Parts: sequence; C-alpha cells; structure tokens
Amino acid sequence: MRAMASAQEIKRFRRNLADELDSAAVYDTLSAVEKDEERRRIFAELAASEREHALVWRDKLAANGVEARPHHRSAKTRLLQTLTRTFGPSLVLPTVAAAEYADRDRYAREPGAETLSAQEQQHAAIVQAIVAKKREADTRRGEQIAAAESWHKSATSGNDLRAAVLGANDGLVSNFCLIMGVAGAGSANRTILLTGLAGLVAGACSMALGEWLSVTNARELARTQLAKEADELEHTPDAERHELALIYQAKGIDAEEARRIAAQIMRDKNEALDTLAREELGIDPKELGGNPWSAAAVSFCLFSLGAAFPTAAFLWATGVSAIVQSVALSAFGLALVGVFTSLFNGRSATFSALRQIVIGLVAAAFTAGAGRLLGVSIS
Repeated sequence: MRAMASAQEIKRFRRNLADELDSAAVYDTLSAVEKDEERRRIFAELAASEREHALVWRDKLAANGVEARPHHRSAKTRLLQTLTRTFGPSLVLPTVAAAEYADRDRYAREPGAETLSAQEQQHAAIVQAIVAKKREADTRRGEQIAAAESWHKSATSGNDLRAAVLGANDGLVSNFCLIMGVAGAGSANRTILLTGLAGLVAGACSMALGEWLSVTNARELARTQLAKEADELEHTPDAERHELALIYQAKGIDAEEARRIAAQIMRDKNEALDTLAREELGIDPKELGGNPWSAAAVSFCLFSLGAAFPTAAFLWATGVSAIVQSVALSAFGLALVGVFTSLFNGRSATFSALRQIVIGLVAAAFTAGAGRLLGVSIS
C-alpha cells in the first residue's frame, strides 16, 4: 500500500496547484491582450499546459483524500494581469521570463514530477525566446529603451517597472523618515508640513537632476564612441572588417561565412557603423541611452508620488492625529511597494508587503527617536 503524504507534502501540493493556476491566469491575460497571432497562440498553449500541470497536483491531493480548495488568484497575479491589460505584454514579459527561469527546476526533485520538470524548463526557454525576439525587433525599430537589455539582465538588474517602483520607494522612505525625525523633536504641525513639502521638492529635484546627468553623460559618451568608431571606419576599414568578422565568429558563425557577412556589411559605411555600434559597443545609435528630459521628469514624478504619502496627513490633521495618519498612509504606501517588488523577488505579495512595512517603520522609528534626542539636547 502506498504511504500517505505528510502534512508538509500536502502543503507543497497545494502551493504547487495554486502557482500553476496563477501562471495559467497570467498566460490567459497575455494571450487575450497580445496582438501578434503567433505569440497569442503560444501564450494560450502555455496557459493550457499550466492547467494540465495543475491537474497533476489536484490529483495528488485527491489521492491523499484531500479536497482542493477553491482557487483565489494571488495579489501578485492580479497585479500582473492589471499591468498587462493597462500597458500591454511588453512591460510584464521580462518579469514573467525571469519568474519562469527561476522556477525552471522547481520540480527537479519532486517524485513523480519528472515530466513536469522538463516542461517547466521548456516554458522558460519559450518565454526567453519570445522576449529575446521581441527585444531584437524593438531594438531595430528603436522604440523601446528597456528592450535593449537581454532577458537575462531583466532577471538580475531590472527593467522600467522595477525602476519606477524603486523611485517611488526612495521618495516614500526618505520623506517618511525625515517627517518622523522632525515630529520626534516635538516640532509644530506647520514646521512638520513645511519640512515634508521641502523634502518632497528637494528630493524630487535631486533625483531628477541625477537622472538627467546620468542619461546626458551616457549620451555624450555614446556620441564620443560613435565618432571614434566612424573615424576608424574611415581610416582603418580593413581592421574594422576583421573585427566585425571576429564578432560573428564569437557568435558561432563559421569563419568563412563571418568574413563574407562582414565584407557585405562594410560596403555601406552607415550600415557598418550601425552594426559595429550595436555589436561592439552595445549602443543603439537611434536612442543613445534615451531622452534625459523625459527621464528626469519621470524620476521627479515618481519620487514626488512616494514622498506625498507621509506628507499628506499634515495638510488636514494636526498633532498626534496627523502623526498617526501619516504612519498609516506611509504603511499603505510601503505595502504597495512591497506588492510591486514581489514581481521581481520571487516572494509572495503578502510577505514582500509585510517586510517592506516592517523595514520602513523601523527606519522611521529610529529617526523619530534620533529626532527626540536631538530635540531635547538642543532645547
């Protein structure tokens, strides 16, 4: 007689079932929103495959006399679906690819799940290919800066969505701590409000200036590199042709074929410069790192949005009531940040939200205590 599963195994079966149904829901949404017929079909097939995987875990539960609970989509899944419907698949695909890559071996040591493990690895490879192919197409059109990064970098360094969340988090945490520090010193409501607004404006301006300088410097460096590459093409074309051939050989192309491709590209100097910029320098000549003004504006707005959470309560409340409301609003903002960060860290939305709240409150409590000590010593 087959031994019954332990309580820990039952818990794992339930978690796997929920995860598979969540993945199916995300792929269903991607399929519904995707305009490209081929990708839409692939997403639909992935959704069907995830539901088949869910049946495996449902059957395992049934075999142990456990009834599967009604499925409720996780907060992370609902958020991904909302972002997909609002902004389209491009925004969330790097996150989905990173999640699939991280989970590709999740069933490798699960007894009786060998087929599922192989299929999960296939899913990771499929989504990787979709993101890579879309990245190449978007780079050729020069329409999306974020798409210039490979899907591997999306899993480790981030994308536009991650940058947006972190920008808002910077504004929230820094201004929350600043306000609590001033409140801890026993300052009047008017002083706290003025401090919060000043911190919002000063921080947003600093972030915007930093972003503007970063993008501007990147563009200037790219222009310098392109000018140098153009000069080398003009004066040492043979060396550049050889360099281009080596690049293609490094990609696995036969040496003879690589030299033929390089020679063909070198017939058009503009095409040669464009190719060398992308292949050797990693630069998209059409973008050169993006627009510094739009980057600064986005950075300013995101920081301001986060900084507004702890400041707002002092506009309509005073004293202890204002402080309590400020803490509550900040905790709510921190929870939202935590839910968004769960898209990138592989943890549950609840865990990420609670962790963000705890860390933010501890930092604010520390600055409030420091403010109280300084206030007493100065007075």
